[in-house]
Order: sequence, then structure tokens, then C-alpha cells
Amino acid sequence: MEQEKVDMFIALNAKNFPSSKMGVIRDQLLKLDSGKFNLVQSIDFKNPQTLLIISILIGGLGIDRFMLGQTGAGIGKLLTCGGLGIWSIIDWFNIQKMAKEANFKMLMEVAY
Repeated sequence: MEQEKVDMFIALNAKNFPSSKMGVIRDQLLKLDSGKFNLVQSIDFKNPQTLLIISILIGGLGIDRFMLGQTGAGIGKLLTCGGLGIWSIIDWFNIQKMAKEANFKMLMEVAY
């Protein structure tokens, strides 16, 4: 793929991925053909900041975990009222990292 397109994609979506994985993402995107690159651009990545706000407001209901595709954890959090609040507080500190890792995993599944 063209270097300019890859750089533009990374500039627009860098906040959605772990900073430590940006080199891997760049290398993988450069190897893609234009059809796969268009597919990658159409992915709806989870916004880590939005998930943090949702986690703070209604995270005790497990909504944040459901949005990440972690259905089991979402149900567990819902049934225990956020682990009596403890699980919810822990997620406030971890949800952004989990969202970025989920986005990276989703990108790598499509890019390979």
C-alpha cells in the first residue's frame, strides 16, 4: 500500500491503538493490497475515551464489557453489580487499554 495512505490512516486512528504496536501496524498496512486496505478503513474501531465515559457512568451494568465483545464478563459484571463496585473501579483504570488492545486485535484479524 502507498506510504501516504498508511501514514494518514495511522494519524487519524493512532488514539485507538496501543502506542507500542504502531510499528507493527505500519508494517502490516504497508503489505496490504488496496482491496484489503479499503476493508481495514471500513472497520468501526472502539473509541477508548468513549468507553471510559461509559464505564464510569454505567459500567456497573457491564455495558463497557459488552461493547468490547466480552459477553461473559459483561454478564458477570451485570449480575454482581460491578463486583459490588470493586470490579467497576478497576475497569475505570483498565478499560482504555482493553479497548486499544481489542482494536489492535480486530485490525490484525482483518489485515492477515
